[in-house]
Amino acid sequence: MSRLRTFLSSPAGLLGFGLLLVQLAAVAFAPVLAPYPPTEADPLSSLQPPSPEHWLGTDVSGMDILSRIVFATRINLLIGLTSVGAAFVAGVAIGVLVGFYRGFWAGLAMRALDFLQAFPVFVLGMALVAVMGQEIWNVAIVLAVLFIPMFARQVRGEVLSLRDRPFVRAARCSGAGDISIMFHHILPNAVTPVLVQVSISIGMAILLTAGLSFIGAGVRMPTPEWGLMVANGAQQMILGIWWISLFPGLAIMLSVLSFALLGDAARRVMAPSAGAMGR
Repeated sequence: MSRLRTFLSSPAGLLGFGLLLVQLAAVAFAPVLAPYPPTEADPLSSLQPPSPEHWLGTDVSGMDILSRIVFATRINLLIGLTSVGAAFVAGVAIGVLVGFYRGFWAGLAMRALDFLQAFPVFVLGMALVAVMGQEIWNVAIVLAVLFIPMFARQVRGEVLSLRDRPFVRAARCSGAGDISIMFHHILPNAVTPVLVQVSISIGMAILLTAGLSFIGAGVRMPTPEWGLMVANGAQQMILGIWWISLFPGLAIMLSVLSFALLGDAARRVMAPSAGAMGR
């Protein structure tokens, strides 16, 4: 209850939670909230500015921007949540193993992670998407691969600081095996600081998804996706047709902001317990 009160007392946490609820509502009720089908082109309504008929205007194909933004929330959240979730599971498992077992194989695994992190994110993402294809699940897999080293390194650092603690030696003396020590004694203490990074990473995944789509390496038309919508309207910006890119860009900003605020609030909530564990 004290952690919940700490979270509720944070204006940033409440704002982030409110923005998240808006996104979840868009995901759950997209067919109800969207006034038009998101992929239905209407050449006669091309490039219409915001109006009572089309609240956020239409794009060059005549598709309603509001409808596409609402449905794009599903795509961007789906990619963000699945990629970070998969990266978290794989990264935590790798981090625990290489942190607990120090030796040649652990060092080799860390060098492989260094190899992944040595590439610029967009270059590696473009290469993987080009090989695997521009599909939603392929983009999620690519982002998961990019996030695994971050989670693995964080967990490894925590495990290295915990593996020689007295409670670990006590568990070993009581007859506990390596698997039990790693996943029943060390992991619950090591994973708490990493959970804070999950929220921030989801925002980063949404931003990377939009970035990959913007440069043509993400999902393809006519799939509604925020970065793809910004890219489609970028060429019209110099002609004064601002609404095609502006509103999807604001959607990206608010979505990433919501997860950043939630991550900051979670860090404040977790800080007391982390300090208590250290004592």
